[in-house]
This record gives sequence, C-alpha cells and structure tokens, in this order.
Amino acid sequence: MPSPLRHGARAATLMALLVAAAHAQSPLPSDDPPESRVPPAASSSTDSGLSPDLFYKILLGDVALQRGDAALAARAYLDAAREAQDARLARRATEIAVASRQRGLANDAAQLWSTLDPSAERPKQIIAALASGQAGSSALADPATQDLRTRLEKLLADAAVSGQGVGEIFLQLNRAFAQQSDKRAVLALIRDLARPYDKQPEAHFAVALAAYNAIGDDAELATEAQREIDQALTLRPDWERAALLKAEILGRRMPGDAIGYLEKFLAAQPDSKPVAGALAQMYLDQKRFADAKNVLQRLLDREPDNKDVMFGLASVELQTKDYAAAEALLEKLKTAGYGEPGVIELYLAQIAEDTKHYDQAIARYREVTEGDRAWLAKLRIGALYGKLGRLDEGRRWFADLPAVTIEQRVQVKQAEAQMLREAGDDAGAYRVLSEGLSEHPDSTDLMYDLAMVAEKLDRVDEAEKRLSKLVELKPDDAQALNALGYTLVDRTSRTQEGFDLIEKAHKLSPADPFILDSMGWALFRLGRLQEAEDYLRRALAQRTDPEIAAHLGEVLWAKGDRDNARAVWQPQLESNPDNAVLKETVRRLAH
Repeated sequence: MPSPLRHGARAATLMALLVAAAHAQSPLPSDDPPESRVPPAASSSTDSGLSPDLFYKILLGDVALQRGDAALAARAYLDAAREAQDARLARRATEIAVASRQRGLANDAAQLWSTLDPSAERPKQIIAALASGQAGSSALADPATQDLRTRLEKLLADAAVSGQGVGEIFLQLNRAFAQQSDKRAVLALIRDLARPYDKQPEAHFAVALAAYNAIGDDAELATEAQREIDQALTLRPDWERAALLKAEILGRRMPGDAIGYLEKFLAAQPDSKPVAGALAQMYLDQKRFADAKNVLQRLLDREPDNKDVMFGLASVELQTKDYAAAEALLEKLKTAGYGEPGVIELYLAQIAEDTKHYDQAIARYREVTEGDRAWLAKLRIGALYGKLGRLDEGRRWFADLPAVTIEQRVQVKQAEAQMLREAGDDAGAYRVLSEGLSEHPDSTDLMYDLAMVAEKLDRVDEAEKRLSKLVELKPDDAQALNALGYTLVDRTSRTQEGFDLIEKAHKLSPADPFILDSMGWALFRLGRLQEAEDYLRRALAQRTDPEIAAHLGEVLWAKGDRDNARAVWQPQLESNPDNAVLKETVRRLAH
C-alpha cells in the first residue's frame, strides 16, 4: 500500500509554505540585468516532499521580488504554482504581475488561480479587466509606429554626435519594451535601430536579446540571437552581461553547451562573480552539486566576508546533506544578522530536524517569533513533539495554537494529523481530519488528506469517493487525478480506468516524479513492462524515493533482471530501512 505522501505535492503544502517563508536575501550578488540574472538555489527539505525544482522556483520568486525584478518574480511564482497546483502561489503570481503591468503573465496567472480556486472572484475580475483593456497598458506606444521609430532614431543620432555614446540607450531598449506582447515587432524595431551601429557591441546585444525574447519555436530567431550575441562578444570579449545572455541562449537548446561556455569564460575571467553565480546555478539545475560547491567555494575564498555567497554555499551544502558544513556557515550568518528575522533560524532548525536532533530543532523553531515564519515554525514544533514520541504534548500544543483564519485552522488539523500518521496512529489521524472536514466542509486540502488516510486504513471505497469528489470540484488538479488513478490501479481491478486518470495528470504535470511513478506502476499492472521501466527510471532519477525504487525493482524482477532489481533496492533499504512498501516488496519477491 502506498504512503499517503507519495501521491504528490499537495501533502507537502505545509512544509512548502514553511520553506517558502524561510527565504533570505539574495543568495548571490549580481549587477546583471533582470533578463540575464540567474541566482543559485537553496536547499529543499529532505522530508517534506518538496522537490528541489519547486523550492528553487519559490526562492527565485522571492529573491527577484526583493531585487525589484517583478517580471522574473511573477514568472517564478507562476511556474511554482503550476508545479505545485497551489492557488496561493498562483494568487501571488497574479498580484505581482498586475502590480507590475505584466499583462500576459497576469492573465496566465489569473487563469491558473481561477482554475485552482473556482470560488475566488478576484481572478475572474482580473481576467475580465485584462480582456477589456482596463488592467493597465504599456508605458510606450506601439513599437511598430513610425513616430516612435523616428524619435528613437533621433535620440541615438544625438547621443552619437554629442559623444555621449549609444551603448546605454541600446541596453535600455528591451527593458523599455518589456510590457509589449508583440515581441516580433519589438525585434523588428530594435533590429532597424541597430543597423547603423554595427561596431557597437551594445547594439548587437540589444538585437540578440530581442530575438531571444521572441524565439518561441522559431529556429531562425534562435540562430539570429546566437549570431548577434557572438558579434557583441567579438567586439567586447570580456563582457559579463553578454556572456550571461549567450549562456541563456545556448541553454535553451542544450544546457551542457551553456555550462561549457561559462566554464571557458570563467577560466579566462576568474574574478567574474556574475558568471560564477550563473555557472553555479546551472550546475545545480543539472544536479552537479559538487561542481556548484567548488564554484561557490572559490568565490568565498576570494571574498571571505561575502555573506550572499556564504548563504549560497550553505544552501548547496544542505542539498548534499553536508549538515556540519552548512550549519557552520549558517551560524556565521546568524551572528552577522544576515537576512530577514527568523530566516537563518529556520534553516538551522531544518538541519537539526533532518539530523534527528529534535529537541534542538524545537529550540531553534522557538527563536522564530515574527510574521508568517513564526506561525509555520509553531506548526513544526508540534510535529517534532510527535517525532519525540510525546504525542499527548503535541496534541495539546496544536490545541493551544492561536489559529485565527480558516486557513490556519485547516493547517493545524493537517499538521496534527500528519504528526499522528508519522507515529503510526492512522486511526487517530482519520478522526482529526474528519473533525476538521466537518468544521470546514469546503476544504479540498482536508478532503485530499482524509482520502489518503482512508486508503491507509483499507477504506478504499471511501478514499475513491472522496477523491472522485475532489476531481469533480477541481477537474484539472493533477495531484487529485493522480491520487485517484493510483488508488484505482493499486487497490482495485479497474486498472485501465486508473491509468486514464494518471495519464491526464501526466499531461498536466509531465515532470512530477510521483506522477511518473504512477504511470510506471499502472503500465506494469497493464503488462507493458518496458514502458513501465522507462517511466520508473525517469521518476527515480528525478527523486530518490524508496517506494519508486520498490516499484522499479518489482518491474525489473518481473522482467527476470533480478540482479539489477536488488541493486535498485539495496541503497534504499540502507537509507530507509523502515519503509513499509519497500520492505514488503523485497520480502515478497526476494525471500
């Protein structure tokens, strides 16, 4: 029977919120423009179910917002909302996009918000306002108009004659037209403006960036962007800003090419902090943690007091589970007063929790006393009482929490139920969630959690009923579709029906490792072993999880590849010796 957490991101909502609240200031310094800035990621919780990609997107949005880059922040929050299928993240993306007049982003985010929370009126109002043209307009005229073209041509000519130079004007053009939805019109204008200034690297940079922004699926525009940025770098070989844009252009097609280029650039310009930061992030995106650590360590060796670099390195140490190194860096940052109040304390508490020093984790969470971070730290304290076996104390703690809003009350019920689940008291968790759903019958989060616990208690009919209701309420919720589909595949004879639901979830969230796992398991039940193996290998590559390993090993065993099945199981047995699904699979097949 699968763990109630395995079905995807929804069960990790509380920890996701906690981690999102832990965002510190910019992980690395950068003087680069928003369109080419790529800060390195921080770590994710090893127990939360929150993927590194999702954590990074949330962190990127927070960092971008602090830096004043609203467009990047809105995009990051929207990507996170799509992955997590979380209405709160979609709302955040919408609000930022509307405030910064990002019409396209605002519409996409509001559409997602409305889908995830059909009862919300605000996104519907925003969508209507955008459709009627009332939600703000570009500060500039249509880039295709002759009047604007004439004024910009004169501005450039005057700058060239006066000796001021045209470089800064070209560097501002794309940012000035950021609100324009017709990116090809912007490219046509900038291309024409740049033509008389072929010896100016900034002119080629401007064309390259405009072409990059307009690429879509157009291979010719990709080639133009590459050609123009290469020309800019020929004229100015050590230009960091152009190097970062070239890496983005290369990375759109082949991330390995982008990494190789930045490695060569950094070898020639070893003191370039922006390029080092971008390279470290690309390493992290490829899960090359050791390489990212080496880059950041070299930066820190050059600037031992650079707190932003120190935080970035601590984040990588957390991802690689070098807790001692991460803790030492974070303690220095805490002493220096780095970040917003409570940020570093949350990371230190996470380390204590991950290393099973639960009393120390509680003490550190108690140090977080301000804002949403304080509330979420309180929820973790209750969970830790459960890990210490002090369930009665944990229940009293949750009962005494000053939950004011409906959202907070729901979170308390979820957290208390999770504490009981982790302690093996599924019946107690069922009672808590049932009580919560009686008090808040419209809470889809409680519906989902209660369905998962019902399945754990072998109340399969109830689990199916509740998940079917959830899918009815939110037909495009990938996690709900996956949970219902997996339940049908794993616990009933309706395998094809379950597969159809999982396939729909996969189309909505194609990179989710839990959905990939469900696809593989359903294909296995349908007898399609090679396809099953392919999906399960992809799932395990994205997320090291004992239940995914159990499934992959079982598929390999069924194919007669027993040595490789044992090779898949063994490391997971060593790191997760108490996982019920993995233990049962190995016992059933290998003994």
